[in-house]
Amino acid sequence: MAENKTRANGASVRAYLDAIPDAARRQDCEAIVAMMSRVTGAPPVMWGGSIVGFDSYHYKYASGREGDAPLAGFSSRKGDISIYLSCEVPPTDALRERLGRHKMGKACLYVRRLEDVDAHVLEQLVAEAAAATRARYPA
Repeated sequence: MAENKTRANGASVRAYLDAIPDAARRQDCEAIVAMMSRVTGAPPVMWGGSIVGFDSYHYKYASGREGDAPLAGFSSRKGDISIYLSCEVPPTDALRERLGRHKMGKACLYVRRLEDVDAHVLEQLVAEAAAATRARYPA
């Protein structure tokens, strides 16, 4: 079975953040680093070349596929900041309704700027996703 391409590595989170050309986006990403560190109790680590992850868990699916993934994470993409949540438990609609301007994929929340969303609700969404993932995949 093929190994995951995206794995934790020793690349510099600081260098990744410093390379974000837009100052406002860089500041948003630094705020997300602080929030996710608080929520997970873990320092940021680069996963692949563009994902900042916090803590990790090991998953194993019924198909036999298994691997490691960050418990919480984000990436500054071209248009939005992608915030990676648990794909096992989608965020509650009630929380998402209070979040503000965003888009939602299966396991990814997309925000343009942090000023577009309620930071407390975002933190709650990340905390709930991390707790659900820890419960499903205990260490």
